[in-house]
Amino acid sequence: MKLRRKILLAIILLVFIPVILMGSISYFSFSGAMEKKSSNFYWVSLLETDRKLKYALNEVTTISNSAITQPVIQKTLKQPNFVVTYDQRQDINNLINHPMITSFGLYSKDKLLYQYNEAMSFDTLSKQNWYEAMKAAEGRPIWVGPGENGSASTGKPVLIQARVIKDYYSLEDIGAVVIYVKPELLDQVFWDAATLKQGDILLVNQQGNIVFDKSGEHIGERTDFPFLNESPKPDGNGKGYYVDKYAGEKSLITYLPSHNKDWHLVAITPSKLIASESIQIRNIAMVLVLVSLVSAFLFDRYFVRRLVRSIISAVNGMKRVQQGIFVPIPPTLRAGDETDLLIDGFNRMSTQISELIEQVQTEQARKKEVELQALVAQINPHFIYNSLESINSMAVLQGNKDISKMVVSLGKLLRISISESQQLIPLSMEMEHVRHYLDIQKFRFEDKFTYQIEIPESLKYYKTQKLIVQPIVENALYHAIEPMEERGFISITARDGGRDIFIDVMDNGPGFDHVALMTLWSKERGSLKKYRENGVGLKNVHERLSIRFGGYYGIMICSSPGFGSIIRIRIPKIDS
Repeated sequence: MKLRRKILLAIILLVFIPVILMGSISYFSFSGAMEKKSSNFYWVSLLETDRKLKYALNEVTTISNSAITQPVIQKTLKQPNFVVTYDQRQDINNLINHPMITSFGLYSKDKLLYQYNEAMSFDTLSKQNWYEAMKAAEGRPIWVGPGENGSASTGKPVLIQARVIKDYYSLEDIGAVVIYVKPELLDQVFWDAATLKQGDILLVNQQGNIVFDKSGEHIGERTDFPFLNESPKPDGNGKGYYVDKYAGEKSLITYLPSHNKDWHLVAITPSKLIASESIQIRNIAMVLVLVSLVSAFLFDRYFVRRLVRSIISAVNGMKRVQQGIFVPIPPTLRAGDETDLLIDGFNRMSTQISELIEQVQTEQARKKEVELQALVAQINPHFIYNSLESINSMAVLQGNKDISKMVVSLGKLLRISISESQQLIPLSMEMEHVRHYLDIQKFRFEDKFTYQIEIPESLKYYKTQKLIVQPIVENALYHAIEPMEERGFISITARDGGRDIFIDVMDNGPGFDHVALMTLWSKERGSLKKYRENGVGLKNVHERLSIRFGGYYGIMICSSPGFGSIIRIRIPKIDS
């Protein structure tokens, strides 16, 4: 992964995700706290509403409690003919009198005995779904709201209290009273209940019918609140709440059992109203995320991109340095920070390395020239001394014309070896030098060896380092041919190797193993008595070729005891 992407990923991990998590946690925590506080608020409101409801209903209950025990009602229900006189009617009306009571009916065991304003017949009463509940209440009042008694659907909603009347002395059932109360009684109670805008408070019975609601829009409708069927127990504070859909809208539903065991008070609050309190937190979180996004973009645009660009420039510069290209990094807009120091430092380093390489190359070239001159100087005196020694020996021993031939060959040798103006000579001249050398040596060794030189016409004019074959031939003479009792043979063959030229110097001497070669090769030159004894011929040629043409060129030695030796010289093709 590239550096810029890594930095952007780090920004996302260190900025975006924490901000999003912080905003989300804050939003949901605040929403949960608002939901809990709202449920507490509505529970208090429902508790206060139920208290007021109980107080309002108790006013009517107190009137009916007092009325059903009065002699006028007791006697009226117990008389044989059930005839209610005018005075009795006046007394009964005075007993059941309240601003919220619109009408009432007084019933015997089988008929309507007296009614004020308007009341249902006994047959109608006996068919009501709450009639059996009234009888089962044994004289206790039961309340039937507008949503239960069907009055809401007629357009004239009323609240009904119904109760059985018992004999004051024997407690036997002697009749019943049904009191019709204005719905304004409930309106007054629910009007004071605290709710949010668009919120509602319901009075629901155990069957799920809405007895009454604050808005007045849902009286008589059927609901399916789960707490009605499952009868869940509220928590320690006597309250319960949950979130569910009501009327197709997600809402917070807070419920509280009423003092009337058949009713529940339910507060409905749309969740969007509660969430509206958290909108500010949500908006702040979104603004923070947006600001973080813009900040990250600006950070990437004005800092990361420039930083990464500087690093990439430095990396590309280092790659060029690895390839041997020392080009300074072009300057960009300076920011006055460490990136400028990085680029400036790299440019200084690149310039210094380039200068050092040029200096080293110059010194190496000078060193090569000095070493070549030193190596050539080692060979020339040595060969001259050996040749003069041979000439001197022959002059002393024989005193014949062969001395003349030997001197001629020696002169030709000296013209090539002593001349320092030419470091590269044609291959044919190098082979001619070897031929003169062998001719001189044949005077010394007489007929102890023969030689053969083969060079193709196509290779004669390629240039080569001078004095590379003669030291190897000399090595073969002194280390291979001279110790032999039988006649020796030396073969010098040049052949085309494509881009290179191979020169093989072969002898039929006793050969040697690699241990002897490494021992001879590693000896110090100055510690041996004679040049030819210290292996300087082979090592000298190899070092000269490596210095002149590179480590790819030099000599390769193939030898085995009893099978002679082959020394292969590898040189590049250099046109004349």
